[in-house]
Amino acid sequence: MAQHSAHTGSHGGHGHHSDSSHDEAHGSFKSYLIGFLLSIVLTIIPLVVVLNHWLEGTGAMVVMLGSAVLQFVVQLVFFMHLREEKKPRWNLMALLLGLLILLVIVIGSIWIMAYNQVAQ
Repeated sequence: MAQHSAHTGSHGGHGHHSDSSHDEAHGSFKSYLIGFLLSIVLTIIPLVVVLNHWLEGTGAMVVMLGSAVLQFVVQLVFFMHLREEKKPRWNLMALLLGLLILLVIVIGSIWIMAYNQVAQ
């Protein structure tokens, strides 16, 4: 912070400056663009796999779930700036609890669907 206040003090506090740590905390155009492109790729991959019947059944489900988890990580890192957070990590703890609940629901659903296929 001392560098930031010293830098703004030299411009009378009104100048526009490019402090890289300040810009990174809010996200740069480059980071948003990378996140956007990764999101598109992670959406297209399972779509192409399923539409072209490259994998079926469990294999297709693994590709879709893997892509969804990677999409989740991309959203957290590039758009929600989780890695730049310097405050107490209460948001991270709430997020982890939500992720645990999500995993229980998804794994339970897969388990039920697999059991239903075996029973038929």
